[in-house]
Amino acid sequence: MHHTSITTDTLPIRMPEGVCFSLPLASPALRGIAVFIDALMLLVLARVGAAVAQGLRWISPDFAGAVMTLTFFVSSSAYAIALEWCWHGQTVGKRLLNLRVVDARGLRLSFSQVVVRNLLRTVDALPFFYAVGGLTSWISPRRQRLGDLAADTVVITLSSPLTPNITALTAGHWNSFRAYPRLEARLRQNVSPEEATLLFRALSRREELAPASRLALYHVLAASLRERVHFPEDVEEDLADEQYLRNALDSLFR
Repeated sequence: MHHTSITTDTLPIRMPEGVCFSLPLASPALRGIAVFIDALMLLVLARVGAAVAQGLRWISPDFAGAVMTLTFFVSSSAYAIALEWCWHGQTVGKRLLNLRVVDARGLRLSFSQVVVRNLLRTVDALPFFYAVGGLTSWISPRRQRLGDLAADTVVITLSSPLTPNITALTAGHWNSFRAYPRLEARLRQNVSPEEATLLFRALSRREELAPASRLALYHVLAASLRERVHFPEDVEEDLADEQYLRNALDSLFR
């Protein structure tokens, strides 16, 4: 995958197979509000840690100090890393404002990217309340702060979740995945809304793609899903890539 020409409002993504889609970039103002909300969450965590440490002083002042140090580390470093990884690019602030961190090339967000962008928060926060990061995101074509530039990530806004009409795409096709509800649930958990939308668009535009390009695209998409959820071999072995994707689409949006 590679990105095409960029704008200040959207990040167009074009796949080699010919499928295009765009991601709406979050404004620096919205990102600033999300940071403020997360800062409030960190303040709450710090106060809880301070209260716990105060109650532990009767055991040992040194032990209480260690608890405070651990709380500071967790609140300042691990908070955003843990949430962005577990919540697919979202913290409390981002989730409330419908924002998400994604890979700038349209690939799946990796753990190393989450770590890099958050370790550089200390630099972005200089000299006070994200002045460096805010300025960088204002002048960056893709609205990236330093952490995003280093990790090759962007922050996008999520539109209101709408369930696409998949009836025409799944009509007449028996979904063998339905016999395995737990694996279907795992599939839903491991596929982001953006990826599900891409899958829907790829299948919807089937007739617009050249046969060779269509086969290559569907193979890449199906291989990506097969790596995340392993249905029984007797279910998968007879499924062509396109039928596998139709089954997955039905499982995701049903």
